[in-house]
Amino acid sequence: MNVRNMNQEEKVSYMLSEPVPHLVCQMAVPTIISMLVTSFYNMVDTFFVGRINTQATAAVGVVFSVMAFIQACGFFFGHGSGNYISRKLGAKEFDEANVMAATGFFTAFFTGIVAAVVGLCFLTPLARVLGSTPTILPYTKDYLRIILIGCPFMMSSLVLNNQLRFQGSASYAMVGIVTGGLLNMVLDPLLIFTCDMGVAGAALATIISQIVSFVLLFLMSRKGGNIRIEFRNFKPTWALYKEIFRGGVPSLCRQGLASIAQICLNHSAGTFGGVYSDAAIAAMSIVGRISMFANSALIGFGQGFQPVCGMNYGAKQFGRVRQAFAFCVKYAAVFLVIVSAAGIIFAEPLVTCFRREDAEVIRIGTLALRLQCIVFPLNAWIVMSNMMLQSIGKAARASFVAAARQGIFFIPLIWILPQIFGLLGVQMCQTWSDILTFGVSVPMCVGVLREMKQAEGQQAAEEV
Repeated sequence: MNVRNMNQEEKVSYMLSEPVPHLVCQMAVPTIISMLVTSFYNMVDTFFVGRINTQATAAVGVVFSVMAFIQACGFFFGHGSGNYISRKLGAKEFDEANVMAATGFFTAFFTGIVAAVVGLCFLTPLARVLGSTPTILPYTKDYLRIILIGCPFMMSSLVLNNQLRFQGSASYAMVGIVTGGLLNMVLDPLLIFTCDMGVAGAALATIISQIVSFVLLFLMSRKGGNIRIEFRNFKPTWALYKEIFRGGVPSLCRQGLASIAQICLNHSAGTFGGVYSDAAIAAMSIVGRISMFANSALIGFGQGFQPVCGMNYGAKQFGRVRQAFAFCVKYAAVFLVIVSAAGIIFAEPLVTCFRREDAEVIRIGTLALRLQCIVFPLNAWIVMSNMMLQSIGKAARASFVAAARQGIFFIPLIWILPQIFGLLGVQMCQTWSDILTFGVSVPMCVGVLREMKQAEGQQAAEEV
């Protein structure tokens, strides 16, 4: 059955009755494609910038923390409103869903404008705070300036993307994301080399692609049975913002702390890299992009699971939620074992692709990538646990799991381990953070699964 041609009520009925494995895969394929394309064009940015010099490559890594902040806000409003929308659609409360969609979207757009203005007013001190060395600073400012201009469109695009996904319309979201991503890949070499814009060309390519994605996603929200974004439905009340906070704070923690973690990583790599500080920052930037790409398929799979989880939980079909979770963890783990093995074997050529002219970048990056790949399969449980807890409104537990990997554990470790092991401590930090996060996520998620099983048993008893 084609979900694209359904109205809201038909779509909800389909999400509550279709066999879970088929439904998850149907929702996941477009999100996986979207995530892979998004991560790939970020890698393309790094690849082409790497053709300029080591400092330019490092600058992209420095500015990534700002992009992580923008993404944090976008996912905060997108997941916060989207989780609420999916539960309300599951309960067939369509008016409430419409109001939340508009409120989440316009709040994100206005927040993006404020962030852009503040960032541009304090451009140089911001670049230094992010971890720029004196040699990296000019490249950082060139890249950062343009990224900030596009902030409102980047932020609100993420809201539209997530709202469409949580409505079960991931294929509509995919159109906007993939088109923008492909455009970015075409514009990168054109603006960087043909137009001789250097690192600023890479930033401009990113922003143009984001604006195109924004326009397409907005148009997609007005097709089929999707919720139309209309300003008359914009009702910024404390009750709605409370729901956005409940559903979005795990994403804010995850992405926001990723931004802080990246800043700490840049400072630590610059400090403990010694004479190779620029190379260390560049290497960790490359490893971050490779890891992001490898993780993107997992995230896409999890995002396909979220609307299934949210709608069925809202309809009190707890057995389908547990079934979907088990299905996702099982197949995600198998996939990540394969990815991890490939990453360990091909770590050096992968890093070399981005900066073949700098032996120190290759040396530092190869070891860091292998260390991360060793524990990569643990992310199957970590990511799916976080997404399930977030989708069903367990904000506190979801926030803790989301914050753990790149915040609660990573940030202290990135300062402690290098003090003991030097640059090796920087390289192994994410590995130990993943191990500790897995350790705390297991009991948190198992407890919620047991609660749903008990509720399912009570429902069965009442029916008898």
